[in-house]
Amino acid sequence: MRLTVCAVGRLRAGPERNLFADYAARATRAGRSLGLGPVLLHEVEARKGGGMAVEAALLRRALPEGAHVIALDERGRCLSSPEFAGLLARQRDAGRADAAFVIGGADGLDPSLRAEADFTLSFGPMVWPHMLARVMLCEQIYRAVSILAGSPYHRD
Repeated sequence: MRLTVCAVGRLRAGPERNLFADYAARATRAGRSLGLGPVLLHEVEARKGGGMAVEAALLRRALPEGAHVIALDERGRCLSSPEFAGLLARQRDAGRADAAFVIGGADGLDPSLRAEADFTLSFGPMVWPHMLARVMLCEQIYRAVSILAGSPYHRD
């Protein structure tokens, strides 16, 4: 099952981009034998002043057809890392070819896109910078793959 992060804005060269690339490569490598991966990044950019509705339209176009859509939003459900691993494993085992994670811009996700998602995931009640949220998500994807592989990366 391919894992695509669809996000508003472009990661510039720097620590966030490096961390995302590192965790994506690790997850892709470790997930190959588990039927998870590759981890892909699809970035969209709305013109200044376009707003959340324009961002949502761009994100919808970036979603792989038939993907299980997981929206990142502080109003979503908080999962433990093993629960998140289970979510990915269930979608893979159900025969899904794709899971897509959507991350909005500075103002978050358009409510209509959030409502269309199959699942809404929260990293807690705090608001995180959308660029940092990508890194946190990719680390959790790698952690989920590690849990499913029985790797010692995740410790209970």
